[in-house]
Amino acid sequence: MRPPRPARTQAGATAVEFAVLALLFFTVVFGLVETARLLFVYNTLQEVTRRAAEAAVSAYPREHGVLNAVRQYAVFRTDPGQLIMAPPVTDAHVRLIYLNADLAVVPQGNWPASAAANRLICMLNPRAKTCIRFVQASICDLTDSEDCHAVQSQLMVPLVDLRVPLHRATTIVPVESFGYVPGTPPPLPPVCGCP
Repeated sequence: MRPPRPARTQAGATAVEFAVLALLFFTVVFGLVETARLLFVYNTLQEVTRRAAEAAVSAYPREHGVLNAVRQYAVFRTDPGQLIMAPPVTDAHVRLIYLNADLAVVPQGNWPASAAANRLICMLNPRAKTCIRFVQASICDLTDSEDCHAVQSQLMVPLVDLRVPLHRATTIVPVESFGYVPGTPPPLPPVCGCP
């Protein structure tokens, strides 16, 4: 029979076992924390687009200062910055798109001059191509101004550079007033000066 090993030789094996198990334990813990945070971010992004669309239907799109405030309001801020716990999403990632009755994009050059003009155009012809009927809010990557691509999330603990595409969380709501005050007469349609 062999005599038992001294305790000091077992100490090294215990330290190695602890290191391996601790690494596995902390990997699982940080993975669970990141998964829970990403679920929080997905739900929050849907709320962000809901808030943006809800506020945008009361602000005419030609008022850029007001639209910046709408984007900041959407990400729960009063100044430009990042959505909390959701890097790299900022107020600049909130994209507002204006749609007609056919859900086609109304290009910025075709927007009516004011909220009253939009109301008049929509009353005369609800299916007019320049009548803004809906506001769409989405979370879009800043690299492409034409298409709305998903923003790549960043981990809170950057041990591994794992980028998960966030959903665009698109919300579409019908236009209400665009800030038009009832009782204010809309502009008159152009009159032909023909003989």
